[in-house]
Amino acid sequence: MENILEFYFIHREAIFIVILSIFLGVEVISNVPAILHTPLMSGANAIHGVVIIGAIIVMGHAEDRLSMILGFLAVLMGTLNVVGGFVVTDRMLELFRKKTKE
Repeated sequence: MENILEFYFIHREAIFIVILSIFLGVEVISNVPAILHTPLMSGANAIHGVVIIGAIIVMGHAEDRLSMILGFLAVLMGTLNVVGGFVVTDRMLELFRKKTKE
């Protein structure tokens, strides 16, 4: 418990910024019109590609087993997010394609 309080007092400004960012993100995303969700999904996929590269770099500098496991999980989750995002984007774009008559 003492370590948690010490961590909080050392990093309280960063924790405050993260909490405010969460509230701001929820407010911004909830006010996005439905027609803009597909472009935003594509942009988010590009950002997560950068997150994957960063996780790989951090994993390359890992010195202990816990860091290696957390880095691997970060790469795995980021990859799943990118692939899932592109699948959802593709399915959403299928709605706008013209149907061919057979």
